[in-house]
Amino acid sequence: MRARIAALCLSVFLGAAMSSAQNAPQAAPVIPQADFSAVNCSGFVTDQRVPDDIQLVSGEQSNYKLSWARGDYVYINRGQDKGVRVGDRFSVVRPDEDPTNVQWFKWQDKLMRAMGTAYLDAGQLQVVNVQPKVSVAEVIFSCGYMQRGDILRPYQDRPAPPFKDSTGFDHFAPISGKHVAMLVKGKDHSSSYGKYSSVYVNLGSNQGVKVGDYFRIFRYQGSMAETVPQMKGYQYTMYGFGSAPKRYEWNDLPREVLGEGIVINVSRNSSTILITYSSIALYAGDYVEIE
Repeated sequence: MRARIAALCLSVFLGAAMSSAQNAPQAAPVIPQADFSAVNCSGFVTDQRVPDDIQLVSGEQSNYKLSWARGDYVYINRGQDKGVRVGDRFSVVRPDEDPTNVQWFKWQDKLMRAMGTAYLDAGQLQVVNVQPKVSVAEVIFSCGYMQRGDILRPYQDRPAPPFKDSTGFDHFAPISGKHVAMLVKGKDHSSSYGKYSSVYVNLGSNQGVKVGDYFRIFRYQGSMAETVPQMKGYQYTMYGFGSAPKRYEWNDLPREVLGEGIVINVSRNSSTILITYSSIALYAGDYVEIE
């Protein structure tokens, strides 16, 4: 008898618990977004001069330290005479010249010149001590290393746009009819990219691009312009492995839609995108269009 009563009580308790759970307000789904490091370490390209009046000039243990990173103290060439105050925060950048100077696809150098100068994001500083003509700042966030001569700019928050669901990616998406550009060069001068790579594209605010926009990435077979390894005429013939009944040019065959990326930084004639989906490896010279 006691067992039956206990079972009945347990059944009532579980039923009430399930009913309460079903009636409770459901938590909103978490929408993924670009994380802080991805947004603030992406680098950028601009055709406008970045003022270099404020610079990192040295730091603690400078007799043997060549660079500084998170937790280190560095010195900047501004103090009380220029209105610097404890708590002021700065972003640290420097021009990012390509030491190899390799052109990975036909128009890469020309496009980069039109886009402007590439800058590397080095991190962020916060002033902890102010003296008459110099200040001491702590490296509170670093993307890599900082060095003498790095440029400091007053910190501006960069928004982290939300991602869309990549499960709906359309491998056969029709042409959008909007602006078309290229993956010109990647962060750290890279020429091949995958998910979460940061890449510079030759469209910017002058063409209506804004943070949070999506670019669709695609490729034509046989165009011979992109960096992807290829042989002339591969789209219709391959020695020893057959050939098509006639010659097909790059615009005779369907384009391959390969991935997409979200805009995380915009200048006048360029954008930095974070690749959020790629079905295969992507390369400098692949095409993009605004979705």
